[in-house]
Amino acid sequence: MVNDTLKLLKSHRSVRKYTEQDVEPEKVKAIIDAAQWAATSSHFQAYTIIRVDDPAKRNKFALLAGGQSWVEKCPLFMVFCADLRRSKKYWPELDDEVLGNMEMLIMATVDATLAAQKALIAAQSLGLGGVFIGGIRNDLGQASALIKLPELVYPVFGLCLGYPAEQNPQKPRLPQEVIFKQEVYDDRGDNVLIEEYEEQVCKYYRDREGGLENITWSKRSAAYMMAKPRPEVGPYLREKGFALK
Repeated sequence: MVNDTLKLLKSHRSVRKYTEQDVEPEKVKAIIDAAQWAATSSHFQAYTIIRVDDPAKRNKFALLAGGQSWVEKCPLFMVFCADLRRSKKYWPELDDEVLGNMEMLIMATVDATLAAQKALIAAQSLGLGGVFIGGIRNDLGQASALIKLPELVYPVFGLCLGYPAEQNPQKPRLPQEVIFKQEVYDDRGDNVLIEEYEEQVCKYYRDREGGLENITWSKRSAAYMMAKPRPEVGPYLREKGFALK
């Protein structure tokens, strides 16, 4: 079964190069409107979206993210934040111990993520492309200071948007049988499927980069994870009032 919505959802690819055309104000509004209609835990709406236009701030965010120049160059850059400050401020009956527990951190992070995914899909439906920027978590302190985030608010990731000037081929995804199970977690049959997938990923990078190096899904992912462990994230979040218990 295929319809226009499924075609859009299955057409995703990260876009990092954009034309100089600005994103029209009415499209920005439509994107944020769509984000607000994302599912939200118990109607908490525990997120805030901050648009960043200041070139100096953009430059600093790009540097924090490891030199991702598209953060500076994209027409529209937004930071999606998990936000429990609003809850503390406007819900006087809320117990501070509940607000500071791990569940509330997860809930706010999920809320922000769902809103961001909805925003990206809305943007794609309007002819835009984009890429999420998790690299701003390389230094949560500096990232938070740039946009003056108070206690109980932290930046989950950024989102670059604009009209695509170039699009890479889609990266192959894991076989559905690997990520979709029946009744229980059972990975006994995954080995053969993963081996076949590794070959698909190798071919993708050979075709894309024009090289002969064998870049597999497992090696590339492990290298990225080892290069960016971000051990300071936990202590920083606790300083901000999250995950105290």
